[in-house]
Amino acid sequence: MAGKKKLQEQPQEETTLTLEEHFARLEETIGRLEEEDISLEDAFAAYSEGMKLLKSCNEQIDRVEKKVLKLAEDGGLEELES
Repeated sequence: MAGKKKLQEQPQEETTLTLEEHFARLEETIGRLEEEDISLEDAFAAYSEGMKLLKSCNEQIDRVEKKVLKLAEDGGLEELES
């Protein structure tokens, strides 16, 4: 039952996590899904949490990609155009 409570608390924190923290949480979630004695309800909750974490990771990566800089011909930096 404590696992369910933990799952409910995590989505509130998602927006303040770094990409590395998101990946660590995703690995923990995968670990819970790989447990042999996980109930169907807990597996579904972990899967749902994992999908939210993955979506958040993708959004963070997209934001970073938009800020990537490229070297201009003159050696200066300019923003990468979408």
